[in-house]
Amino acid sequence: MTFDAKMIKVEDFNLLSYLAADLRRAQVVLHGTSDGVSGLRLWLGAFSPRFVPVLLCRLAYCLYRLKLGPVAKVVSMLNFFLFGIEIAVRCPIGKGLFLPHTQGTVIGAWSIGENVTIFQGVTLGAKEVDFSYLESSRPTVGDGVTIGSGAKVLGGLTLGSGSRVGANAVVLNDVAPGLLAVGIPAKVVDKKPSDHAT
Repeated sequence: MTFDAKMIKVEDFNLLSYLAADLRRAQVVLHGTSDGVSGLRLWLGAFSPRFVPVLLCRLAYCLYRLKLGPVAKVVSMLNFFLFGIEIAVRCPIGKGLFLPHTQGTVIGAWSIGENVTIFQGVTLGAKEVDFSYLESSRPTVGDGVTIGSGAKVLGGLTLGSGSRVGANAVVLNDVAPGLLAVGIPAKVVDKKPSDHAT
């Protein structure tokens, strides 16, 4: 069973609008709202260890799209050395990405939707070595997905919009929209839709 997950169109990517959406979402998650946040507080949020990794990820992707692959890799490596997160420079990620913590995280998904939250120690990637970066071996993540600490999401599967992956789960099959998957291997335990409008 497969589910549609919106793929970011390359021509839709605009670095500044994506960063603004990421920063707004971080403010909403951390403070409950982005309304009334002073300019100073917003700027301080831009230097947060929850936002700088997103900034470096966006910059690396932008450089990759400009066919500056080696420079994109350097920026990506900076993210790895400073924040312990490895993100494939070619992975398109929708607006509103939130990384509460980053250590030990590896993001090698085919694509990631909007308003996704990825906790520390998560791996999104292929089941086996895949240097050619094929869609058939990489996960596709829908909008509003939350992936808990230490979770492993492996192979050419889809996490439907609003789905949740529990901490330390090992997901090897599709997860339908709005459902919760937990365990090793992960099984769906919750059939209630989640609220992913944040």
